[in-house]
Amino acid sequence: MEIEIYADVVCPWCWIGKRRLEQALASYDGEVTVRFRPFQLDPTPVTEPKPLVEALAAKFGGRERAEGMFTHVTQVAAGVGLDLHFDRAVHANTVEAHRLIRFATERGRAAELVEALYQAHFTDGVDVGSTDALVKVAAGVGLDETETREYLESNLGRREVATDLTEARQLGVSSVPTFVLAGKYAVTGAQEPETLLAALREVEQRESGEQPSSILFHVKQDR
Repeated sequence: MEIEIYADVVCPWCWIGKRRLEQALASYDGEVTVRFRPFQLDPTPVTEPKPLVEALAAKFGGRERAEGMFTHVTQVAAGVGLDLHFDRAVHANTVEAHRLIRFATERGRAAELVEALYQAHFTDGVDVGSTDALVKVAAGVGLDETETREYLESNLGRREVATDLTEARQLGVSSVPTFVLAGKYAVTGAQEPETLLAALREVEQRESGEQPSSILFHVKQDR
């Protein structure tokens, strides 16, 4: 079964959802292939990096409200072993990070890179909108620094990522994480491992002709 994960590397719930999926897969005996698909929470260009707390305070009605959100998600993340430090995080546009994920996918390093990007943004305070920073993150998972830099400084993958982002909207993906299973069914949100495991098993039943009570919704079939 193919699992497509629509996510953004600056989305804390996406990192939590990824970890919960990994926990679900540890109890699943079927064969799966995971593919990472791009989504941008905020496609607005970032001309100058600044602390994430400042950017979200302006967006969500003040620093106090933003910090309250940070506290909640940090506690949830800790429950699955993730260490979030919003006070270090840098506001960034992620289109270049998504290009880098595409580059890593072609070289069999996507899973390692995606994890490293979450770690860089949420734990280490790295600006994942910076080419120099992305090259270093890529090197940390075994990608060649010179090749990575040449790729990011070219236009390679740019059109493909733009097409993938458009396709996500056409499929009806409006929030992340969204998990698309077998190209037909979707589960949204950072669901608990038990829910994700149940979804995987339900897809198996549906694909074999059975019709259990659904916890899934169909994705549009126009890609």
